[in-house]
Formats: sequence, C-alpha cells, structure tokens
Amino acid sequence: MKPLSYLVLLTFCSLIIACKTEKKDSNNEISSTNVIIKQKSVTKVWETDTLLTTCESVYYDKSNDVLYVANIGNVPPDAQDNDGFISKISTNGEILELNWVEGIDAPKGMGMIGNTLYVTNIDELVAIDIKSGSITDRIPVIGSIFLNDITVSADETVFISDSRGNKIYTYKDGLISTWIEDDSLGGPNGLLSQGNKMMVAAFGSGNFMSIDITSKAIDIKSEGLKGGDGLVPVGNDYLVSSWHGEVYFVKSEGTKTKLLDTKAEKLNAADVEFIAEKNLLLVPTFFGNTVAAYELK
Repeated sequence: MKPLSYLVLLTFCSLIIACKTEKKDSNNEISSTNVIIKQKSVTKVWETDTLLTTCESVYYDKSNDVLYVANIGNVPPDAQDNDGFISKISTNGEILELNWVEGIDAPKGMGMIGNTLYVTNIDELVAIDIKSGSITDRIPVIGSIFLNDITVSADETVFISDSRGNKIYTYKDGLISTWIEDDSLGGPNGLLSQGNKMMVAAFGSGNFMSIDITSKAIDIKSEGLKGGDGLVPVGNDYLVSSWHGEVYFVKSEGTKTKLLDTKAEKLNAADVEFIAEKNLLLVPTFFGNTVAAYELK
C-alpha cells in the first residue's frame, strides 16, 4: 500500500498533465467533446443594376479581366425572336457595354478559344470575335432541341449540352458531332471538362455526375440538385447551382453543402462562374435581371 503523501503527489501531477492537454487541444481548436469544422460560406460583395434582361450565364475572360453575360431577352427561352444579347461588365459589377453583341435569339452557355467567344443559341453555336464584338460564324447543330452550356477541353474541343435532347455534342475542326446520347443524362445542363472526365449537372434529374471521356461510363456523384445549372471547379471540388435559386459546394466524392438560397427573394441562380484569383462567385439571377457577386470564404 502506497503512503498517503505519494498518492496526493500522484493526483496533483495528473491534474497538471490534464490541464496542459486541455490547453493544447484548445489551441488546435479540437477537444474530446467539441470538434470545430470550418465550413465554406459566401458573403455578397456587389450586384449589377437591373439593366440585364433574363441573364442566363456569366463567363470570365481572364485575359481581358472582364465578364460576359448572356441575356436571353424575352421568354420563352427557346423563342427565335432575335432579342437576345451579350453584355460586358467589370469584375466590380459595372456594366461596361450593355448591348455589346446583339442579333442572337436566346444565348446561354459560353466558352472561349483564343479571341473567339462561343455561345449556344437554341439550335446553333455562335462564334464572336472578342476584339470587334462581332458575330463571325453561326454553326447549326442539326437535330438539337435546346442547347445550353459549353465547356472547352484542353485540346480545344467545344462540348455543348442539349438539355431537352439528352445529348452532348462536340465541335472540333469545323465539325459538329454527337459525343453522347443517353436518357440517363437526365437533361444535361452544366458541363466541365476535366482531363479524362466530363462533369455534368443535370437539370431534370438533379444528378451531379462524371462521364469517362473514353468509355463514356456515367458515374453519379451526388443527387438532389434539382434544376442543376452552372458548374465550376473550386480546387478539387465544385460549385453547382440550382436554377431555382440555390448554390451548393460539392466535394469531389459527392457530399454537398448549401451555400446560397435566394428562393425566398424569388431570385434564380443560373449558370454561375467562379474567379479563383479573386475568390469570387458570380450568380446570374435570371428573372432578377442582375449578376450578383459573392466572396467565397
């Protein structure tokens, strides 16, 4: 049996060790009873004037540090009414040229190769010379129904989603081809080319999926993103918008967190853009007729 003085000393030492351990846990923001997890969040930093008209998508031209906004004009969004246009705005939200490019029916997704801006227009691909702001070509996409988003691969192949036709087309060397046609695409909308895979946000099914470029095997990463619209990378993860007014942060393995919800304000979240260098999320509000910018934290 230990002497009483020894037991008192042992108890005192144990308390000191426990206190030091607790302090270390506190400094690292971790304890046995409380784990602090830093979540992504967004804070609104600016919003354009309401001069835009049914703005469907926003695209960042890094070389010129400017934003292009596709305005459908009057609805429905498949009306061949020649009232759509592209606006040019600054990264601070100033509308530089409201009607920068006109003569388009209902422009939606955009992508760039060199000095050419490609824009979908219901059943055609429109090529715009960025320096002059003039339309240089109109490429018909035979058999298409509702062309939507665009992504450009590393080898400068233009991929185009057809949301109502359940197809994804390619444009390369002056030729349009059907890359994939599959009802399980669920109304493909947002596209993102990433090496050997194509990431897709589906408007109808609400699935977020990966398609193998070679085998074209479809792998559903996340579900429940109804009205899937814009899709942009954030490091190895993604931001995916729901047209109904939500933006989600989706991890590469598929877990999702809602970052933004503007449904109560009756504001949509269409084809979003993300400027990594500025940590800036850009959201076209569609019927809200603005582009809103949020800092991603």
